[in-house]
Amino acid sequence: MASDHDDAGRAAAPDAGLLSPVRAGTAAEAATSDHAYLAAMLDAEAALARAQARLGIVPADAAEAIGAAAVPERFDLVGLARRARGSGNPVVPLVADLRALAGTAGEHVHKGATSQDIVDTGAMLVAFRTRRVVVAELDRALEALAGLAARYRDTPMPARTLGRQALPTTFGAKAAGWLLGCLEARGRLAAVILPVQLGGPAGTLDAYGDRAFDLVAAYAEETGLARPVLPWHTRRTPVAELAGALALTAGALGKIGTDVWLLAQSEVAEVAEAAGPGRGGSSSMPHKRNPALSALVRSAALQVPAQAQVVYAALAAPHERPAGEWHAEWQPLRECLRLTGGAAETAAELVSGLEVSTGLMRADLDDLLDALGGDPGPGAAGAIVDRALDAYRRSRA
Repeated sequence: MASDHDDAGRAAAPDAGLLSPVRAGTAAEAATSDHAYLAAMLDAEAALARAQARLGIVPADAAEAIGAAAVPERFDLVGLARRARGSGNPVVPLVADLRALAGTAGEHVHKGATSQDIVDTGAMLVAFRTRRVVVAELDRALEALAGLAARYRDTPMPARTLGRQALPTTFGAKAAGWLLGCLEARGRLAAVILPVQLGGPAGTLDAYGDRAFDLVAAYAEETGLARPVLPWHTRRTPVAELAGALALTAGALGKIGTDVWLLAQSEVAEVAEAAGPGRGGSSSMPHKRNPALSALVRSAALQVPAQAQVVYAALAAPHERPAGEWHAEWQPLRECLRLTGGAAETAAELVSGLEVSTGLMRADLDDLLDALGGDPGPGAAGAIVDRALDAYRRSRA
């Protein structure tokens, strides 16, 4: 039955993740919400005023007043979004409102900056904050994976190539592969440089004279972001590298989800997701226990590369200011962040509670050995586990 809410009310409803349960209610979703982006852009404006005050470009009391006014709850989020249609970006209405809220200090708001400086710096702040969430969940997953690899180091099972039983391996070796994939992805993601953006209307820092690069350095310090060599308005390497690292991370997590889903099939049942209230239920078949967490992780792994592709396409931006390419990045980058963050949190839950049936692994291996006519052994599976665990321990040191 249709509700009685009007169209405006429906349009204003928040995106609660109804069609994206992998990130619904996760820490990454909160870190990438509209409110989080608004807060980050306001933080960028306040940090710019503080940096300018340090260099005497604006009065110190003006910077203080701007910081006091830059509180997200004082702004109409839905109104800003709708007013952004007029200028093509949310900073124009945001600056107008911030100037009004700052009173006499309003004339010093956004001094010498351009809208892209604030949107890009805000996006990097959101990325910086969300990356901490993602890395924390990856660390939780890595700890659980290291435990699986060590616990099942010598647990025999069939290796499978092209979907068919091949030769003996161990479940520890399989978990070691998951561990190293996530460890490598974590390293790539943590290494991505997230720089502040400040270039002014044409990317020439023209408003700041010979203090321009001193201001960039001060701005970077105030935001906690990296200091760029030059403004990067149409050199989108930072955004593309971030999207690529997120796609790699989502893929490493998706590999785990895919393997668990296949091993949990009724005909195999060598592993199972942990049972829980409402977990893995079916709307029509109460006897089923679906691998819901695996499916959610896989859903993110399938989406993030496509979102990253849009970011890569936006690298071919024209001249000194993009005309659509920059705008096209915003939502895909957010999807990369929150889908990967949701996948990391979900994968950590998945591997932390994974149930392993060593008996069925052994039985399936016995069938394979009968077909082979003997036991060739698991090869260097034990050494593989040891090397993966050693790499993990070195990363923690």
